Amino acid sequence: MGKIEDLEVINGEGYQLTTLDKAVALARSNSVWPLPFATSCCGIEFMATMGSTYDLSRFGMERMSFTPRQSDLLIVAGTISKKLAPVLQKVYEQMAEPKWVLSVGACASSGGIFDTYSVLQGIDRIIPVDVYVPGCPPRPEQIIDGVMNIHRLVKHEPMRRRYSEEYRHLLGNYEIEVTNADNDK
Repeated sequence: MGKIEDLEVINGEGYQLTTLDKAVALARSNSVWPLPFATSCCGIEFMATMGSTYDLSRFGMERMSFTPRQSDLLIVAGTISKKLAPVLQKVYEQMAEPKWVLSVGACASSGGIFDTYSVLQGIDRIIPVDVYVPGCPPRPEQIIDGVMNIHRLVKHEPMRRRYSEEYRHLLGNYEIEVTNADNDK
């Protein structure tokens, strides 16, 4: 069995000690279940990332979840119209905590080349985004780098951060209610 090098641990002959928070964070970061929300060319690049050449399943993401209640990473890839924005926000709200968002491509991040009345100029206007992946469309290597950044974020995020006042205030800015935070105190 390999040793965990990047955590504060006590390594002994045949055993290893660490805190529960660090063990849970390590398990969480290596078992992220993504929900792809792909609408255009960035979605095709994401499909290539899931293929055998780039194999995103090497990073513990081989189970694509197409239901928000069983996923913890929302990958938004492509152009989001203003008509589609409420659907995306509803999908985000249906995800269980903890949840993370990866914005893939210029269109999801900033509206891209479509500066029109019908295109949402960045998904961060309706849901909080954790990691942005630039490009039009981004290469699969860039998407993998974004996923690795999500993994680093998950690994180093305290378990109780999602119940802090700062997080509630952030979701309040997006008019998203936090219902489960009061029950877990």
